[in-house]
Formats: sequence, C-alpha cells, structure tokens
Amino acid sequence: MRAFIFPGQGSQYIGMGKELHDTYAEAREIFEEVDEALSQNLSKLMMEGEADDLNLTENTQPALMAVSLAVMRVLERQGGIVLRDAVDFAAGHSLGEYSALTAARSFNVPQAASLLRLRGQAMQRAVPVGQGSMAAILGLEIDDVREIALNASSRAGPGETCESANDNSPGQIVVSGHKGAVAKAIELATEKGAKRAIELPVSAPFHSKLMKPAEEEMRERLDAEQIDIPSVPIVANVTAEAVEDPEEIRKLLVQQVTGTVRWRESVLWMKEQGVTEMVELGAGKVLTGLVRRIDRDIATFNAETPAQIDELLTKLKG
Repeated sequence: MRAFIFPGQGSQYIGMGKELHDTYAEAREIFEEVDEALSQNLSKLMMEGEADDLNLTENTQPALMAVSLAVMRVLERQGGIVLRDAVDFAAGHSLGEYSALTAARSFNVPQAASLLRLRGQAMQRAVPVGQGSMAAILGLEIDDVREIALNASSRAGPGETCESANDNSPGQIVVSGHKGAVAKAIELATEKGAKRAIELPVSAPFHSKLMKPAEEEMRERLDAEQIDIPSVPIVANVTAEAVEDPEEIRKLLVQQVTGTVRWRESVLWMKEQGVTEMVELGAGKVLTGLVRRIDRDIATFNAETPAQIDELLTKLKG
C-alpha cells in the first residue's frame, strides 16, 4: 500500500517550481491558475523573487500547494496516473492538507489557492508580528514537551501561553505561543536535557490558541465553500485518522488552525493500515526525512524534479 504526502511551511525556497515550469506545459498551467486566482504573479515570486517575500505566510502557503499540484498534474497528464489507483491514502503537513485535498479533487486549484491566501492572511492578522513565536525542541518526547509547555505557560508573564503545535517525529516537537512563554519553554527544555531548543524564523505562532481569530475567519470562509468527496481517504492532521465525509473535512480544517499537527501519529496510523511506501510530492524532502525518523521500515521517495518524476512514473507503472 502507498500514500502520497504533501509538504508544509519550511519547505519553500526561491527557485522552487522553476524546473517544472520550464519542462512541463501541465506545470505551467497550474502556476497560471494560481496566479490568476490570486491576481498576483506568485510563480515569478517563487522562482526568482526575494526570500523575505516568499516567506510571508500568505505567499508561502499557496506557493507550496502550487508546486505540489504541478507535480500531481504532470503525473496525471504525462503518466496517466489516477490517484485512487496509485495510492490508498493522501496526507499533508498543515497547509499540505489542502494540497492533499486538492490532489484528491475535494477542492479545485484556484479554490485551494484563494483558501490558502486567506489562511495565511488570517494567521498573520491573528497575532501582531513580534508577539508570538515557535520553537523546535529536539531530543525530547511529546509527553515531556507537553509538560514543559504547561510549566512555561505558568511561569511566563500573566496570560502568556505555550503549547505543543507539531508532533513531527520522535524527538522533534514544535511548541507555539506567546514570545515570552516560548522563550521560557526553550530554557526549560534545555534544562530537561533537550539536544537542541531553537526559536524558529516564523511570522506567527501557528497551531496554537492564539490563532483563534484565524480559526473563526476560516470557519466563515469554509462554511461557504463547496467541498467534494475526496477520491482517496485523507489522513487529517487533527485526528491522525482518515476522513472522507466533506462535512467532517470542513470541520477538521477549521480545527486544524489552532490544533496540533499530529504528523508522527498520522504516519504510524497509515503504517497500521498496511502502508509500506510514502511518496512526497512537491518542494524539498522535509516529510521524507520525518517519515524515516518515525519508522525506517516505510519506504520513502520524493518527487519534485523532472528526473524524480520520471523515476516515480517508472515505479508506479512497474
């Protein structure tokens, strides 16, 4: 059994998508659809713009989705790959869940682009720049980090909170919250024996209670959106289980704004269902690395370049 997985923030870089754009008409089509939906030349920004602009979450989110869907469309059109025949599940990390849903035809590409633009803007609006923060805690397990986040919240300034935001892999947990509380969590994690505890270069405290205003904005918008039944089950970040019902998908995408990304559990759940291979579609290979750390028995492959796509097509048709 196989799953396609779709990357989230942190995988972006200037130049991503350029080789796809220059090689495949199908990829250019996707980039044009996204540019048109956003009334912005996002493809030019991601291929030759400034990193600071690409790293603004309102740009990062639709840009990463565009690269993933460009790969997907090339597989479909050039390789004749049908998602439901090629894989048993799809999953994405944070914004990557929208990419997974779009690959499975729950959303169309322009719809996903505008939803992710709003998601990025709403997340940035929720907390003024400089008030929130996130940190990666390496070398401690999830229960230890939850306890550290709780202690950091009680020891930081009045009303300051910190919580676990991403359970990425064993020994790689991300915390999120008020700047002071996250700084305290870094201090406590170091005392507890973390290999490293480092503040992340992000513009907002994603996947924390501080994102509540963004959750409300996304609820309002998603309530008005058409969501179709996905062609394959999607493993949701919030539950680490498969979902196919459009109303349930809508609800979980809203919860995902403030909820923990349960990536480690999602990978293990897919393995329990019989998945033996996970293929990352899109920019970079962050998820491929995480899957290897979660369970080395799962075969991994990432497809972003034309050479990798050719290799993947040979595998899928083999």
